[in-house]
Amino acid sequence: MTSMPRTVNPTLYTVRREAFLDVAQRLVQTKGYEAMSIQDVLDELEASKGAFYHYFDSKQALLEAVVERFADGAIAALAPVLGDPAMPALRKLESVFAGIARWKAERKELVLAILEVWNSDGNALVREKLRRMTVRRLVPLLSAVVEQGVREGAFRVRSPEDTATVLVSMLQGFQDLAAQYFIERQAGSITFEAVKRMVSAFTEAFECVLGVSNGSLTLTDEPTLHLWFG
Repeated sequence: MTSMPRTVNPTLYTVRREAFLDVAQRLVQTKGYEAMSIQDVLDELEASKGAFYHYFDSKQALLEAVVERFADGAIAALAPVLGDPAMPALRKLESVFAGIARWKAERKELVLAILEVWNSDGNALVREKLRRMTVRRLVPLLSAVVEQGVREGAFRVRSPEDTATVLVSMLQGFQDLAAQYFIERQAGSITFEAVKRMVSAFTEAFECVLGVSNGSLTLTDEPTLHLWFG
């Protein structure tokens, strides 16, 4: 007699997986990723190792899922801005940058906890996966904004999609360098003025890609800079 194939309840699967992510996120913030063990997660949930490995094949996979959920939330938070037909494209793009910064600021403890381990060699694959995921999610969204800007006569570009790809790549580079500068600021090895110069250089690069005049775009406002680097 053959056994019936096991069916998985998608809703229950999602709820249980989210529970693991909630606990892992809290432990990463309170203990740090390196100090956190899989057993810590299991103890919090009173779950078995078998249950854990049903959703994640390693501690690193758990971190990857936490970071992916964080990124998904940031992108989802941009939806109201991106879907606003009354907002000009340039202001919409600034709102995207501000929205990402605000999302991170509201979750600063988690961002700092992840930053401690994010640039280690062991997380190189996770970083690359997240970069590719970000490109897949953000390029279509920014492509629509760039296309709107071309229609409005605000942006001077030939291909909105290719331009969006370049913008996302630049945004990732900006975030990587900002993370490095944050660490260096904490160590006292660079000045706040050096941070401002870096932001100014990236802002000019964004303006150049979009074909807008110098001073048209705000990449990061002063209060946000002081929050992270002041």
